[in-house]
Amino acid sequence: MTAEAASPTNKKKWLLLALFFGTITLAVLVSLGTWQVKRLIWKEELLATIEARTADEPIALAELLKRFESGDDIEYVPVKTQGYFDHDNEQHFFATFDGLSGYYIYTPLNLEKDRYVFVNRGFVPYALKDAKARPETLVSFAQDVTGLARKAPKEKAGWVVPENDVEKNVFHWKDMDAMIARTGKPADQFLPFFIDQNRNSNRSLLPFGGVTMINLPNNHLQYAVTWFGLALTLLGVLGYYLIRYRRGS
Repeated sequence: MTAEAASPTNKKKWLLLALFFGTITLAVLVSLGTWQVKRLIWKEELLATIEARTADEPIALAELLKRFESGDDIEYVPVKTQGYFDHDNEQHFFATFDGLSGYYIYTPLNLEKDRYVFVNRGFVPYALKDAKARPETLVSFAQDVTGLARKAPKEKAGWVVPENDVEKNVFHWKDMDAMIARTGKPADQFLPFFIDQNRNSNRSLLPFGGVTMINLPNNHLQYAVTWFGLALTLLGVLGYYLIRYRRGS
């Protein structure tokens, strides 16, 4: 190191530069930790809500619609109804289930007076996307449907989610408008939410129902500890070099 580089003036410049960038980094780390704490609180409240709602008795579809129209949150509310599945207009949502790739089958349930609600009947393996390959799933008689109400997203969750291939009937996010358009039916005939059907008592029957994720991962605490731990470490490093500078080392 040259005498110029080791001069008190240069030492002070390097210290101020380190403190400047260190302070910015510290602020970022603290912000990330704080954000994870907020996410932790939100996730715990969500999990508590899901647990409470899924434990309730199913309500009639008419009551659920009334709640929805009044502005209540209907996500994960148990509901029951009856109707006929319109198998010609089933939609396919690409998904994985128990380690297998395949599709969730969203089928319009024909209610009385030409009203429909999309029901996520459950999962079928990848090779059984075509309904003709699984004729046993194409029941023609009236069905009692019990499941959980799910809101229709307004847009896909983020840029990492692929675009839907509507022409090939492969959905990567639940675009209800596109699903309705594929049926050729008027949009006002469809209720503005989905129903995730419960698993059939005979678990060997396709589609495999009960696919709703209710045990959501909650790792926000460990993320918060990580960010705050890094911030504390950085604070210690900055403090150490500040003490060394003041001692003239």
